[in-house]
Amino acid sequence: MAERTLMKGNEALAEGAIRAGCRFFAGYPITPQNEVPEYMSWRIPQEGGFFIQAESEVAAINMLFGAAATGARTMTSSSSPGISLKQEGISYCAGADLPIFYANVVRGGPGLGNIAPAQGDYFQSTRGGGHGDYRVFVMAPNSVSEMANFPKVCYDIAFKYRVPSMILADGILGQMMEPVEFNFDPIDPNTFGPFDWTIGGDASGRERRVVKSYDLKPGMLEKLNFERQAKFDKIEKEEAQWDGEGLDDCDLLIASYGSCSRISKSAAKLAREDGLKVGLLRPITLYPFPNAKFKEMGEKVKDILVVEMSLGQFVEDVKLATMGSAKIHFHGRPAGGIPSAEEVYEIVKQIMGK
Repeated sequence: MAERTLMKGNEALAEGAIRAGCRFFAGYPITPQNEVPEYMSWRIPQEGGFFIQAESEVAAINMLFGAAATGARTMTSSSSPGISLKQEGISYCAGADLPIFYANVVRGGPGLGNIAPAQGDYFQSTRGGGHGDYRVFVMAPNSVSEMANFPKVCYDIAFKYRVPSMILADGILGQMMEPVEFNFDPIDPNTFGPFDWTIGGDASGRERRVVKSYDLKPGMLEKLNFERQAKFDKIEKEEAQWDGEGLDDCDLLIASYGSCSRISKSAAKLAREDGLKVGLLRPITLYPFPNAKFKEMGEKVKDILVVEMSLGQFVEDVKLATMGSAKIHFHGRPAGGIPSAEEVYEIVKQIMGK
């Protein structure tokens, strides 16, 4: 059995990235993700890597552009308004087809908001976030162990498809402590590369290459965007992940992700204890969204209750996936409002007429 270590979510996220080969981190402090750069500041130099506390979020993401252009495994992290500031740079990385990894430990918004957990950044994350036609691979952990293990998946996808990848967590997951078990061995980043897309030339005669996010030749950028769309289509077809419980016999389905899925799991357990057949479907990847599984369940159950810590964003993807095959109900708590299992169960009973 692998060794289990008690860790805080933010620190597990940072350690997971280092074990997955991250050797360059640039960031800027903001609550509730401050433990990530704090941990990186002493831990990543131990592995021969580089930590930079940038002068701003804008500077940090552009440092990632430069480091990623060399083929390095890079990372930045922030919380909601900080991620907003990084969006232009993320779009630039997408336009240069650079594999970067970043994390958003979400707080309440809009604006500066508060420091409480929230899920109001779903649209920003799953729709690219910045300008132009691009998408970001998005994973939504619901435990500290997943915070620790998902960075490796994000790096694998980022380098396989040359896209930005991210973890969308929240203040609950960032601050809570749980036993962690890493399901992969530490990775030596020197075992990867060299890559034919990185910047520069070399003495062997390799052609000089400039990494950029634009192409001014008529029609060329359109061609590149069509090529990227083919890449996104493949990601949607092959990389969607989900988890569920009680799906075989449920009459009502709860759909939830991240911290909310743990609350919803407890609500489904309360329902089962009272003889109500309630299941839970949790998307692990928010992009690509597990459309096929949601479509299947929409054709199987009459009602789907979507629970999220926002005014209603994730619910729109559930509606798109099910295409009216089931009645969609919504319960949202925004900007730091956290639903309880009992609260969700009361709504379940109302829907089921109990």
